[in-house]
Amino acid sequence: MACETWRDKVDAYLDGELAPTDAAPLSAHLRSCSACAADALERVQLKRSVAAAGKRYEPSAEFRARIARSVGKPQRAARWQWGFVLVPAALVVLLSVGVNFYVGRETARRQRAYSELADLHVAALASSTPVDVISTDRHTVKPWFQGKIPFTFNLPELQGSDFTLLGGRVTYFEQTPGAHLVYQLRKHEISVFIFQDRGPAMPVPAPGAVRVLSFNVESWTQDGLRYFVIGDAGAADIEALTKLLRGGS
Repeated sequence: MACETWRDKVDAYLDGELAPTDAAPLSAHLRSCSACAADALERVQLKRSVAAAGKRYEPSAEFRARIARSVGKPQRAARWQWGFVLVPAALVVLLSVGVNFYVGRETARRQRAYSELADLHVAALASSTPVDVISTDRHTVKPWFQGKIPFTFNLPELQGSDFTLLGGRVTYFEQTPGAHLVYQLRKHEISVFIFQDRGPAMPVPAPGAVRVLSFNVESWTQDGLRYFVIGDAGAADIEALTKLLRGGS
């Protein structure tokens, strides 16, 4: 009976349209019900497949260059003085379009990346084994990653705080291996993803907290690594964990 109650709300939960009063109980139900967890995973995979298909229709660099060349071709005007007046205006317009295009592209790219991380977060928590190394001791979790990922990272001691380390697992983002740590705050699970900073290959971090679906996300770059903190906890809680991790790193 409980499954029937939640089944119609899974899509709203994954799309970030479910009220917080329902999102937390549904999250708890997914962790305890293998049937609903499998259904949620199937929907997450479908959503990711649709998102991947949409990327095929992004304009290629060659296409954008061809459009830029066609727009930038000088027009043969009968009166050169009109061209002299219009050229600066055209340059301003093109510059504005270029800046807006770049900003819009980076924003869309960041949103896609955050959406993919949200899928990884949901998939892990809906799994029967959210973490591969189960421990609240950072001295156990951190060494477990040696030889499994191509980098090392610092893991601060959070004893005395409201956050509890549950464990970690190896994950992949855009075919890049990284660390996925899971922390608990009251009834919320928060994912911390750590990857090597690959420059332009990684999305530009957004300043401050970002809302993606039903989750809050913070990201930053530090010591050659890119960090992402994501969860359905409040923005203030995500920020608090971010500060603790940044200070310890």
